[in-house]
Amino acid sequence: MFNENLVQMRKLLGMTQEDLAEKVGVSRQAIAKWESGDSLPDLEKSKLLAEALDVSLDELANHEPEDNLGLGMAPKGKHLFGVVNVGDKGQIVIPAKARKMFDISPGDSLVVLGDDNQGMALLKAEHFMEMANMIKQMSKKNGK
Repeated sequence: MFNENLVQMRKLLGMTQEDLAEKVGVSRQAIAKWESGDSLPDLEKSKLLAEALDVSLDELANHEPEDNLGLGMAPKGKHLFGVVNVGDKGQIVIPAKARKMFDISPGDSLVVLGDDNQGMALLKAEHFMEMANMIKQMSKKNGK
């Protein structure tokens, strides 16, 4: 699993084994051994690998493609929570993992934003209003 994730992310980023070795401070042969599964890096080198590949250490070590609809790891801070179906009245069920990560509870209000090219986004209403008020205050300070 670790070795497959390492190969996949390195290739996704268009890096050679030499490129990654340089970033981590090891030889290309060390990267080759880790990728083949012949050995594993120590914790410090694993952290450096995760940083160089822009993924979390947990994802690098534990990612299973089935957890991500058969796709590879997402970059750090990006998530694919799964597929949801739209009900007759337009309702969707936000996956439990997403609700937990973003602290969404029953009764919370969400703002639905949209962009013709990039799609839709959901934000907790309280965070959206904080951001809107901050922008409003900045505009007043700048005399606009």
